[in-house]
Amino acid sequence: MIDVAPIKIGDKTAIGLKVELPESTAPLILIIGEKGLVGCGFINMEAAEKLNVAAAMVSGVKNFDDLLQAEVKGVTVKARTLGMQVGIKGKEALKLLL
Repeated sequence: MIDVAPIKIGDKTAIGLKVELPESTAPLILIIGEKGLVGCGFINMEAAEKLNVAAAMVSGVKNFDDLLQAEVKGVTVKARTLGMQVGIKGKEALKLLL
């Protein structure tokens, strides 16, 4: 099952993507803003870095609310240039991407 939903942060809107994967105990979850994305542990941060994407990664999430409340575990260099850092909440990271 694939769920695509608008994610409102203040007066801005991001796109949430949740994919239930066969035989996986956790879904793939991404929230995509204008400047990059925040996603679950399925994100390959090395690939995001090579592609020069502003990305933040959280882990242990099962839905969009979990992602917004989770602590950021990894960020790319491009994300750092936007003010993102490890330890902030997913919602704070997303605000920097809108």
